[in-house]
Amino acid sequence: MSERVLTPRHRGFLFLNSHPAGCERLVADMWQACPGSAELPEGAGPVALIIGSSAGYGLAATVAGLKRAGIRGIAVSYEKAPTGRRTATAGWYRTAATADIARAAGRDLVFLNGDAFSDAMKDRVADLIEQRFGGRLDYLVYSVAAPRRTDPDTGGTYASVLKPIGRANRTKTLVFDDQGVPEVREVETGPAEGDDVEQTVAVMGGADWERWIDRLAGRGLLGEGFATAALSYIGSPLTAAIYRQGTIGAAKVHLEATARTLDERLGKAVGGRAVTSVNGAAVTQSSTAVPGIALYTGLLRGVLGAGMVPPVRQLAALWDQLTGAAPLVLDDEGRIRLDTWELAEDVQAAVAERWEAATTDTIAGLADLDWFRAEVRRLYGFSVPGVDYSAAVATDVPWPGPGVWSGSLMRARIR
Repeated sequence: MSERVLTPRHRGFLFLNSHPAGCERLVADMWQACPGSAELPEGAGPVALIIGSSAGYGLAATVAGLKRAGIRGIAVSYEKAPTGRRTATAGWYRTAATADIARAAGRDLVFLNGDAFSDAMKDRVADLIEQRFGGRLDYLVYSVAAPRRTDPDTGGTYASVLKPIGRANRTKTLVFDDQGVPEVREVETGPAEGDDVEQTVAVMGGADWERWIDRLAGRGLLGEGFATAALSYIGSPLTAAIYRQGTIGAAKVHLEATARTLDERLGKAVGGRAVTSVNGAAVTQSSTAVPGIALYTGLLRGVLGAGMVPPVRQLAALWDQLTGAAPLVLDDEGRIRLDTWELAEDVQAAVAERWEAATTDTIAGLADLDWFRAEVRRLYGFSVPGVDYSAAVATDVPWPGPGVWSGSLMRARIR
């Protein structure tokens, strides 16, 4: 077993390594932050499938589902294993930690690592539902952010892009130099060209979500009253040109249209529901790649402070609505809205005022930069309170196998 002292290696917001003990502690903290706990006997609880379970809102959906709804079932993600030279990806370590929590809670949650877009993964999941979970699936949460998708029918590979539609977009953005000094810059992103929109929709739209439903329904695995939610984001007018009105926004529109189609189909077939869940802003590995989002999120935190609602609390609210513990409240487009705290008029007005005033000289007084920097580092297991980063930690943590309920093999000193 390889043990070493780990320090973060990164280029901007992209980290090249991750810390196992920090990732483990991060998941434990999410568990503690999730309100309530399902009182269900061991072996009971609804059967759920979480697609994209190792990061961001998908991870929050998994942790909140375990604690709030008492789910069992299957979680799918795509992560890289540790090697002799590199640590595993942060999602690998977060998955190992989530598996420990599931085991301790008495929940049978199987973690699969592979390409969720492939039919092979869909068939593997269907086999598990049939053989291990009684042939009935109650819930499916879809949370996938990916740069590419290979179409199982054609073999063609699509690539998603982050571009505005119609014309170039110039926006402010936040960067940090190697010493962590912040700088507010203006960046220009050229408009979508050729089939950029169609390619992005093919990756990030609703096609794969619908394919999952088709595959599972074709095997007769959707239980009566089955409900599914795809996680989405709308965001602020300040970032709309590059996000909601850009190529990713076109994919989100397609996702929402798919929800309406699936909702009608599922209602007729099993008395079920399909919705999109519009979540509020958070620092995630995918969001930091969007121009302007880092600046916006830091300013939003500067306005709201602890009033920002963390993903695990948002997803607890989603589970309440899916399971009937709380009324299902939809907007005019049939979406669950978990972002109202972010898009309140007074909040957006305050953020817009700070956005206009934001320069390299003024940003420290307008945005919560310490929080933002720490949040980015915590995505990879660094800057997590209570972890001794001077201690050597085992990096070759195994993936939790379908039949293995072993405790974590991490050996780190926790203060």
